[in-house]
Amino acid sequence: MTVTDPVVPGGRNDRYKWIALSNTTLGILMVTINSSILLISLPAIFRGIDLQPLAPGNTSYFLWILMGFILVTAVLVVSFGRVGDMYGRVRMYNLGFAVFTFFSILLSVTWLTGPAGAIWIILMRVGQGIGGAFLFANSSAIVTDAFPADERGKAMGINGVALVTGSFLGLILGGVLAPIEWRLVFLVSVPFGLLGTVWAYLKLEDNGVRIKSTIDWVGNATFAVGLVSLLVGIVYGIQPYGGHTMGWTSPFVLATVVGGALLLGVFVLIELRVENPMFQLHLFRIRAYSAGVLAGFLSALGRGGIQFMLIIWLQGIWLPQHGYDYSSTPLWAGIYMVPLTIGFLVSGPLAGVLADRHGARGIATTGLVGAGICYLLLETLPMDFSYLPFAAILLLFSVFSGMFFSPNQMAVMNSLPPEQRGAGAGMNATFVNSAQVLSIGVFFSIVTLGLAATLPGDLYHGLVAQGMPVAQAVRLSHLPPIGSLFAAFLGFNPIQTEVPHQVLVNLGSAHAAYLTGRTFFPRLISPSFQNGLRLAFDFAAATTFLAAVISWLRGPQYVHAEQALDDELGTGLLEVGELASTEVSAGVMIDK
Repeated sequence: MTVTDPVVPGGRNDRYKWIALSNTTLGILMVTINSSILLISLPAIFRGIDLQPLAPGNTSYFLWILMGFILVTAVLVVSFGRVGDMYGRVRMYNLGFAVFTFFSILLSVTWLTGPAGAIWIILMRVGQGIGGAFLFANSSAIVTDAFPADERGKAMGINGVALVTGSFLGLILGGVLAPIEWRLVFLVSVPFGLLGTVWAYLKLEDNGVRIKSTIDWVGNATFAVGLVSLLVGIVYGIQPYGGHTMGWTSPFVLATVVGGALLLGVFVLIELRVENPMFQLHLFRIRAYSAGVLAGFLSALGRGGIQFMLIIWLQGIWLPQHGYDYSSTPLWAGIYMVPLTIGFLVSGPLAGVLADRHGARGIATTGLVGAGICYLLLETLPMDFSYLPFAAILLLFSVFSGMFFSPNQMAVMNSLPPEQRGAGAGMNATFVNSAQVLSIGVFFSIVTLGLAATLPGDLYHGLVAQGMPVAQAVRLSHLPPIGSLFAAFLGFNPIQTEVPHQVLVNLGSAHAAYLTGRTFFPRLISPSFQNGLRLAFDFAAATTFLAAVISWLRGPQYVHAEQALDDELGTGLLEVGELASTEVSAGVMIDK
């Protein structure tokens, strides 16, 4: 018997579907604001907790504050989607709102400084990640349960608008609030969280299909340890080790990456044998689902690190060279990246509506091809670009991204059986979140290699040319490239913090002012950063074009419940025909 979408008596679906969409949109908006506001506010947070980015060991704090939330959601979202299928998606979604809000409050009252303050923020971000995993795992399933198949593209488009609007609002809010008080960047999520928690508890209804099952504890543990190990290895792989610019030769990194990959292989074997697996691997037999998930993974792999690179480009290099003080660069970086959201606000909902009528394949694939071309166009810009071409490329990229996101999300959710929507959405989110962590690691690795090739020599010669003693110039030229990159991103000039005051005094006021000013370090780092950035854009374009091929292979429009019903009716008609044929044959034989 085929399980179809639930029908609510009295037409309540028509009213309820907008309640469900509004609340889940608020949840997505809250989480994305929190993510982007943190990204743009990191300079103020590091200054607020008095943490020096170039000090040994502090790079890891930066990475964990930046990536810890994504890592936790990647690990937990499948399990929480499965739990939602079993015990109620709305119940788990409500819990996610409450948990996220609770840890937002704890982040806003941070009182520690130095490494202790960084560890507190990391742990509270992990707590937020747990709440975020509940929200991500169940929001798409709740919307899919509430909307009929021919309106889900529109609903996913509106959710996608919240995703991008939250990213934009977070950049602006972070730029405005962080200079006033850095704790406000965490407190701003609390009103959204309180409103969403109460509203979800009062208004959302569990009208999805539940399944009776047990939790696959062995699979959950193996998956969590394997994925965490792999992603931890990637985080530490981009940090210096043993005189090398990165840590890919570190025994710890090799052990975590290889061990994590092996454990994930063991996880797959476990899932093929247990009665109620955590990962519903049979869903990948559905062509529309597997192609949509893989296309989303590859797209996120190309896109995940781009926002970080663009903000480093603006905040650490372009804006200081154009006269902006480091204290104002976060706000202006957010403003100058506004075109990255405008196009999505238009194309996301429109692409969703068109996909409802014509299917996802053509629209989503066109979006990916266009996004890949935009990466190549960004590669042609000089470091000290004119803003209008830069803004035009960002606008085009956001239009094409919206053309992919909404139709692909709709196609993935439409392909799932109603009773597996939580697990299926969780698996999809795991692939996307894991790809974002991998993307950040890949992008930082590529850019760091570009920096390592030329930055030491550029830094040495630039310092000596300004009268810096050779011994000091040699020492500064051996600063870890990844540390120099983070310093630029965080608005720190290493010359100000790494050169003794007396050495600067001996250089004379003119040389000292130039070395510690806004333009020397950005100009020095630009050529090295550009070498790595172009390689990163090449990588992003290649993965996005491959995603376009996978997207086209998804096939024509597919809705699981309707397709299953068609198959069932076809089988029934065939059986009726065979029965009728048998009866006619028997009648003929009797007449004879």
